[in-house]
Amino acid sequence: MKNLNKIPKTFIGFLIASFLIWLLITFSKEYTTVVTFPVSYSNIPQNKLLQETPIKEIDITVKASGFKLLRTKFNNYSLQLDASKLKRKSKSKFYFLIRNQLTKIQLQLPNEVEIQEVIQDTISLNLGILKSKKVVLKPNININYHIGYDLLDEIFVKPDSIIISGPESKIKNIHYLNLSELKLNDVKNSFESKVDILENDKIDNIKFSTLKATISGSVEKFTEGNLQIAFKTKNLPNKINLTTLTEKVDVFFVVALSNFAKVSEASFKIECDYAISKNNNLGYLIPKIISQPDFIKSVKIIPTKIDFLIQK
Repeated sequence: MKNLNKIPKTFIGFLIASFLIWLLITFSKEYTTVVTFPVSYSNIPQNKLLQETPIKEIDITVKASGFKLLRTKFNNYSLQLDASKLKRKSKSKFYFLIRNQLTKIQLQLPNEVEIQEVIQDTISLNLGILKSKKVVLKPNININYHIGYDLLDEIFVKPDSIIISGPESKIKNIHYLNLSELKLNDVKNSFESKVDILENDKIDNIKFSTLKATISGSVEKFTEGNLQIAFKTKNLPNKINLTTLTEKVDVFFVVALSNFAKVSEASFKIECDYAISKNNNLGYLIPKIISQPDFIKSVKIIPTKIDFLIQK
């Protein structure tokens, strides 16, 4: 039994040594084979932009030892192709020959890996003329405010427009860009949030001057106020003596708490136009607000009709 146990171990050791020697001899030999390399493109003219994705891989016949070939495949070498010297095939179709830059490609490969042949010698590029234009950003806002709170001013989008660059055929039909939704609930404080500029399939290969925008707004507590304001009647003929049943109207307004003290009777100008009542055969005047502070949120007049008597 002892002899039988020793034989397999010796035999296995011999097999391993033989395999390693065979492996060393095999990978030390030189081979010629085709290797697929991923590629990227550099030095595309600044006034042009890719309209279609070009080929991402090329096949090259190389000569090297087995060890070098193994290293090349495992390291996944990526080759950079120079697209500065293009030849025109049609209006937007260009091409360049890889054989004209074999030296540059050879320098990107490991030592002792020798290029024999490039299978795809011609690289085609679909390029459009690069144009730029300014387009507005369209916000998508869904905000619910806490009871008694609201916006003090309008909502601001910064920037409100951006510069886009791309093929003229694509950007000419783009008039605005959507922003991702800003959704806020129970808001009672001023806010400032960054949102993304939305991209889609129709705007591929288009460059944006920025990819985000900031949406902000000032939020305050609002309160309701009430004032009695005297009104004036215009377009009243000199020969007519008009008497109204009231000389003032109640003005109800909503304003931010911080601006409440700024509101007074002088803040509003209210007029009734007698000509409107006469031309429409109305037996009453209609009061209208002619001027009011910009910071007033909403306003209404009571009564909306003012009865009058005419003494001739």
